[in-house]
Amino acid sequence: MVYSILTGLADRLGLFIVIAYLLSRNKAFKNLILKHRVSLLDKILLSAVFGAFGILGTYMGIPVYGALANSRAVGVIIGGLLGGPLVGVLSGLIAGFHRWAIDVGGFTALACGLSTFTEGTIAGLLHRKLNHGKISWKTALFIGVALELLQMVIILLVAKPFSAALALVKVIWFPMTSVNAMGIAIFIIIVENIFREQERVGAYQAQLALDIASETLPYLRQGLSEFSAYRTAKIIYEKADYDAVAITDNRQILAHIGVGEDHHRTGLDVLTRATRRALETGECQIASNKEEIECFNGECPLKSAVIVPLMEKDQVIGCLKLYRTRENSITSIDIRLAQGLAQLFSTQLELSRMEHQARLLAKAELRALQSQINPHFLFNALNTIISICRKDPEQARALLIYLGEFFRKNLSSGRELVPLEQEIEHVKAYLAIEQARFGERLKVVFEIDPVTGVMVPPLILQPLVENAVKHGLLPKKEGGMVIIKAKNVTGGMEITVADDGVGMDENTLEGILSHKVSLDRIGLCNVNERLESLYGKESRLKISSKPMLGTVVKFFIPAAAKNWREADGAYSAAGR
Repeated sequence: MVYSILTGLADRLGLFIVIAYLLSRNKAFKNLILKHRVSLLDKILLSAVFGAFGILGTYMGIPVYGALANSRAVGVIIGGLLGGPLVGVLSGLIAGFHRWAIDVGGFTALACGLSTFTEGTIAGLLHRKLNHGKISWKTALFIGVALELLQMVIILLVAKPFSAALALVKVIWFPMTSVNAMGIAIFIIIVENIFREQERVGAYQAQLALDIASETLPYLRQGLSEFSAYRTAKIIYEKADYDAVAITDNRQILAHIGVGEDHHRTGLDVLTRATRRALETGECQIASNKEEIECFNGECPLKSAVIVPLMEKDQVIGCLKLYRTRENSITSIDIRLAQGLAQLFSTQLELSRMEHQARLLAKAELRALQSQINPHFLFNALNTIISICRKDPEQARALLIYLGEFFRKNLSSGRELVPLEQEIEHVKAYLAIEQARFGERLKVVFEIDPVTGVMVPPLILQPLVENAVKHGLLPKKEGGMVIIKAKNVTGGMEITVADDGVGMDENTLEGILSHKVSLDRIGLCNVNERLESLYGKESRLKISSKPMLGTVVKFFIPAAAKNWREADGAYSAAGR
């Protein structure tokens, strides 16, 4: 008889497994299992589902000695393990009450009803101890064996007469314990597949977040504005499955795409209390229903949302909001995606701020360089021209033209890049005045390859030439020669400023590039930093120098610099 009960229960268990598998493919059931926050209604639904499983197990039972060998416990134990105490109690109550009600007065009716309720309750209590339902099939198998043996004990204690109860337990304990425990383990394996599928979806969401971040980078690098927020929200809305996407700063709505556009309008103050809480606390907010969103518009169709703050350093500067039109529809995947996007966006915005500050600093340093050059050079140039005026008015006139040209270019160099030809003309104007001042002591040679459209930072050559003249040649009694070269090389252009002056020792050279220099060398450090900032380490200054033999300074301008900077400037202008 034991064998026939065992095979009979195993056959019936197969139907259970098929139903469980089909249920696991149902989107609504998967959402119930995966939800970050399960509502009371969700728990009641789960209780009804697993209670129905228990009732089905009763009807599929095998009559034995006036009782039933059955798989009723499988449904209620699974319900408790997955849904928690309330689901375990309710599903156990549903299936247990049904078992008692269909056989009122049967010698095992009360015992079986009580044991079913007890098994569901204990499984629900174990839910919190076992990572909220995420348990291995081995643990589920052990729990199934333990709770089925507990059922046998309850039958022995409650069912009367005891002799009949004992005879029944001797026959059913092994088939029910082994088959039902295996059924519970198999059901858990099916549920594990739901979580594994969630992990695969999570990996997809991670890739989606990276794709979105990649597409939004050109916009967010301009900072958080209505334009960048609109483009970012639109990209998320088109790529991800949300009913609405919104971005705010710390005061007003910058963009809202999708459902609710009629009253969540750009420029309005932040409407929902959930968003205000996120801005105030700097913490992720999850709204599971319309009341928790707390939109002032009573007809607002948005019924659940995840709201994550956007940070800049430790300050909240805005929020990213992902909305759905169904209640309790925010899953843990949605939360991870929103948090991942917010972190990526916050990093992009922080980089944008740093780039903006770097540009401001570069401009400030450039102005400092200009202010250093102007008074010093102007004073010497004017003295030179004054001394020439009476002897050679035409030369004085030419020098004044050079001086005017020099300062015109110097003061108009607010642009980020200028043509190399303009920089060379700037240097020629400077050297013409210096040659008039020092006469035969200063010789100049230009070796310039044909240049077309090569763009360089403003004031990138003049400080190098001035250093060559001031620190290289003038300390020599007889003066010397400065050579300016621009040579086309593979991948760009190499620019050289060389002199045959007094040179430098290694300590002085190291001090120049490590900022351990006097203020009169600030121009050289500024040039080096701007080149490296714009083009990378390959373009930093390369300086070679030997005492009394001279100094050679070189740097490299990549061919792609022109197109990249022009395209970036055009794009920024379009974004504004």
